[in-house]
Amino acid sequence: MLAAANVHFPLLTAIIIVPAVTAVIVALVPRAREDVIRMAGLCGAVATAAMAMVMLWQFDKRSADFQFVAQHPWIPSLGISWHLGVDGISLWLVVLTAVLFPITLLGPAVHKDLKAYTAWMLLLEAGCLGTFLALDLFVFFVFFEVVLLPMYFLIAGWGYANRTYAALKFFIFTLAGSAFLLVALLALAFLRPTNGFPSFDFPVLLQQLQQHPLPAATERLLFSGFMIAFAVKVPLFPVHTWLPDAHTEAPTGGSVILAGVLLKLGTYGILRFAIQLFPQAAKDLAPIWLTLAVVGMTYGAVVATMQKDLKRVVAYSSVAHLGFIVLGTFALTRQGLSGGVLQMVNHGISTPALFLLVGWIYERRHTRQIADLCGLQKVAPVFAAVFMVVMFSSIGLPGLNGFVGEFLILVGTFATHRWWAVVGTTGVILAALYLMWAYQRVFHGVPSAANATFKEMTWRERGVMAPLLILIVFIGVYPKPFLDRIEPSVQRMIDHSCQVAKATCPPATSHTVAVGGERP
Repeated sequence: MLAAANVHFPLLTAIIIVPAVTAVIVALVPRAREDVIRMAGLCGAVATAAMAMVMLWQFDKRSADFQFVAQHPWIPSLGISWHLGVDGISLWLVVLTAVLFPITLLGPAVHKDLKAYTAWMLLLEAGCLGTFLALDLFVFFVFFEVVLLPMYFLIAGWGYANRTYAALKFFIFTLAGSAFLLVALLALAFLRPTNGFPSFDFPVLLQQLQQHPLPAATERLLFSGFMIAFAVKVPLFPVHTWLPDAHTEAPTGGSVILAGVLLKLGTYGILRFAIQLFPQAAKDLAPIWLTLAVVGMTYGAVVATMQKDLKRVVAYSSVAHLGFIVLGTFALTRQGLSGGVLQMVNHGISTPALFLLVGWIYERRHTRQIADLCGLQKVAPVFAAVFMVVMFSSIGLPGLNGFVGEFLILVGTFATHRWWAVVGTTGVILAALYLMWAYQRVFHGVPSAANATFKEMTWRERGVMAPLLILIVFIGVYPKPFLDRIEPSVQRMIDHSCQVAKATCPPATSHTVAVGGERP
């Protein structure tokens, strides 16, 4: 289950600590020294990204075990330890997070209090990375909650007109969901103690549950506690209502990180903890969550079509796309799970790129109303071309990254839950409708007098978008390096879950490998 790190340097600990320490350094710099603040923040984010690249380079793609493991006692009497590790499921999410934050610090303009903005951003990065790397449930919960404060202050401090309402709604929804998670993980730790002490260690709990499965009713209750918290964070229908408001009122940088990283905390939690710890409950209750995922996909797409604000179109598209990820996750097949992990990365590339572009439109025109924007293609053809590529990526056009994840999800879901896959395909069709219609109204036609002076994309903006565009095309054309590192961990997860559920697993080469089975 665990692979010892081949290096003595505590790489994963450093990946978390560097942005947190940089946030403290930024907080100590005088507010008037914006050049120093900007440089310090960027250096911290780039250093974190560089360490993530080292981790990626040294990652053994053939191993399904946790790598670069760091474990140190924290509160031994409660079985809590500083336990970090990365495998194929979390690898690309860590890399995505580390890459997105420097882009976010470089991309959108910050018009007030750069010092506080940069410090909150770096603290948010540390919290997100800690969530993806934690292998102790208590440490995971701490990081899962830490991210709430920076995002709350980013929305409330740098957002738009209704920012206070949106920030409070975001905080209350996610905090309420986390209460269920806290109760469930405490119950699990005390129900499955180790040597007479409660244990929050994820690998240890997996072993305990394999040897001593929980009663079916208890497992379902604990699974539901985990799932409620993660469903709010995703967010899934019908607890999604905080997301459009948060996206709309958040500053551009906040929307980029919210879409690219924070929403993945929910989908990652489902995959890492809810399904692996409670595989039989996940199998038994999968139809409920598949239904909510499909409803969210359709609802998000339909509502996005009706929006008049371009940013709200992109916001509701996230509701639809994240439903797609949950659909693949609860397909409980190798293709569905691998596609779900890859689609987390794809969504974390395409949707932040859309939010960056919408933010730059607002900086130029001071409006996001689609009716006020028309003919931009004539005055800014490069801007329009970049927007079109990102839009097609979000739609899932073959040859771009979105297609690969969606295809795997649909194939994996069709193998075990056919009718949900059939209904889910409507989400692909509706995505093309609302995004292409919005693009047509904004970029086609004759520009009005106000739009005739719309500025072309600058070289700095092109540089910010370049890595995202490269990833969009690269993953779409050649996804093998990503899937090679994802699939061993997914297969290990399936095999372990079958053992816990006392089921006979099909061979690893099967195209319909499912998690869980009937208990004798």
